[in-house]
Amino acid sequence: MAYDEGLAERIRERLLADPAVTEKKMFGGVAFLYDGNMAVGVTGDDLMVRVGPDATDTALARPGTRVFDMTGRPMRGWIVVDGAAVAEDDALGAWLDEGRAFAASLPPK
Repeated sequence: MAYDEGLAERIRERLLADPAVTEKKMFGGVAFLYDGNMAVGVTGDDLMVRVGPDATDTALARPGTRVFDMTGRPMRGWIVVDGAAVAEDDALGAWLDEGRAFAASLPPK
């Protein structure tokens, strides 16, 4: 599956200045890791965000979100944000900050 290169580039512009952030091809898309822990990614036209199990329900209450489910088994702690919901830079930035904050809370890999 191809992924939205424009969305990936917008993420690169915001995250890759941080030396703790790396980019890796995953899930048929691209992922951005903080100290080795996945924070966000792009799959198709959508943004994947790792929010953590405790924040999943709150994140799913926001517009344009759904459960992350690639295998038929929903992954608690992960959500997908519709690409249209992150068309504005402020909206994208908020989700990137949330994903990076959760990944930063984990022990480095």
